[in-house]
Amino acid sequence: MEPVSYAQAQALSEAELAALPPLRIALLANIVINPLVAYLRYQAWRIGLHAQCHLGEYDNVLQEALGSNADLLGPQTDVVLVFLQLETLSWSLARAFAGLGVEQVRAERERIVDYVQNVLAGIRRQTPGMILWHGFERPLYPALGIADAQRPDGQTAVVEELNHAVREAVRRYQNAYWVDLDPCVARIGAPAFHDARYWHLGRAPYTLAALREIADETFKYVRALKGKSRKCLVLDCDNVLWGGTIGEDGLAGIRLGTTHPGSPYREFQQEVLNLHDRGVVLALCSKNNEADVWEVFDGHPDMVLRRRHIAAAQINWDDKATNLQRLARELNLGLDSLVLADDSDFETSLIRRLLPEVEVLQLPAGSAVEHRNLLAACGWFDTLTISAEDRERGAAYQAEAARTRLKVESGDLESYYRSLEMVPRIGLADPMTIPRIAQLTQKTNQFNLTTRRYGAEEIARLAASDAADVIWLRLSDRFGDAGIVGVCILRYGGGSATFDTFLLSCRVLGRGVEDAFLVQCLRRAAARGCAMAIGEYHPTAKNGQVVDFFPRRGFQPAAADAEGSRFTLALPAPGLREPDFFARIDSEIAS
Repeated sequence: MEPVSYAQAQALSEAELAALPPLRIALLANIVINPLVAYLRYQAWRIGLHAQCHLGEYDNVLQEALGSNADLLGPQTDVVLVFLQLETLSWSLARAFAGLGVEQVRAERERIVDYVQNVLAGIRRQTPGMILWHGFERPLYPALGIADAQRPDGQTAVVEELNHAVREAVRRYQNAYWVDLDPCVARIGAPAFHDARYWHLGRAPYTLAALREIADETFKYVRALKGKSRKCLVLDCDNVLWGGTIGEDGLAGIRLGTTHPGSPYREFQQEVLNLHDRGVVLALCSKNNEADVWEVFDGHPDMVLRRRHIAAAQINWDDKATNLQRLARELNLGLDSLVLADDSDFETSLIRRLLPEVEVLQLPAGSAVEHRNLLAACGWFDTLTISAEDRERGAAYQAEAARTRLKVESGDLESYYRSLEMVPRIGLADPMTIPRIAQLTQKTNQFNLTTRRYGAEEIARLAASDAADVIWLRLSDRFGDAGIVGVCILRYGGGSATFDTFLLSCRVLGRGVEDAFLVQCLRRAAARGCAMAIGEYHPTAKNGQVVDFFPRRGFQPAAADAEGSRFTLALPAPGLREPDFFARIDSEIAS
């Protein structure tokens, strides 16, 4: 797909945007970046959100961080973008570096770090929203010429040290991230990135192409924050994983190897494998004879991907829309979790028309050398953290496909549950489990009662608090260990336990594990001396399936407002019991 133009980004209908949930973005900058707003709105629209952008005044960052503009930052702000150009912040370091002494450099560096820390602290006092701090760019023409790279105290080294210090300052804040602009510059080239004329005319250093690239990079973080990242890469085979048609060219005739013309396909496969090792689920959707495809996976010496990496496959002559729906059911994923990588204009057009929820990665036919970079650049699989469970996700989804097949073969549902030999394990958060818990709050959408998003630092604070419990659920069965798949956060006060968060990964839905988890959490609350449990439900576009979760389990309606509904249940709730089809339940929390 061609990059969106500025005119296209600006052309979004206000009426269309108004119907979408808001995404409130505040921009603080010591440069002029107003045209960035159009690209931010376009990127938000692509994921079903209406970006409402509020620009601070030029070079007024510290004052606004400290609260001088009451309309800019507040509790409802979702994302804060910070842009500090070194030329504006420190002319001496950026433009007069060669004349500075060691002490002058040190003092200026300390001043900037102190400034950054004050800005961060001020922002966080005003809003819990995500902070995206865009780093300083490395100098294109270092002040000391070719000698600069040879010196540990050269301008390039000083800028790198500054970025490191800023990155560490940002890391100390929950839900704050440092964004590296240098890869953005490298991807489109410095001449296409910087506009010297507009820099001098209006302190606007970036071209429209640069602002589009910055918006793309920024929204990789926003997608992850809002649970809009994708989970499964679905791959065509012919002319995607290898060159040629396996059914016609045979194993020896397809193009795949370490040298051209097969090397681009092998390189693409390596990038696919990198995604697999980060936790992306891989599937095949190919019009082919199934035996021919698996012959390549099992027998070609230059295949990087192997059968064990593929969680599910639809290899037949049916239309791809039907096959993608089958894959989604088999893997227990929503269609909006899928990205299809295909080189056929016909197939990609069909999917865009019939299954608009599926994201399409259009690979140019006849130009395989571009495939790897297009996949690496798409950003649809980016997450804010990578956990141990992520690295095992491919195997977990293979097991899920096997469970689906067993379910079809079983005579009735309870027999199926018993045959799984499921063992839920439930415990309290600790340093080993906190990253995965935070990730689940950021990514889980369907079975998520409140859809509150938390970073690892905030989960750690809740876990350490006497006024809360952070509880995890792990599930294993005869097919393997699914890892941590559930999270409950209970907040205590006034003799009650409030379900701040209750969620389960879509991988374990429909197995009754939510009831075992709920009962264990209620027992934990009763053991903490609570006489009442309060359940919350906040509706979203994706969690409608749990609208009646609490009422169906005996909770009584208590209140409702624009945010959602509250329900109450007297404890210890002896009428609630775990289902009896589990092999056993290992709980560390109920007493």
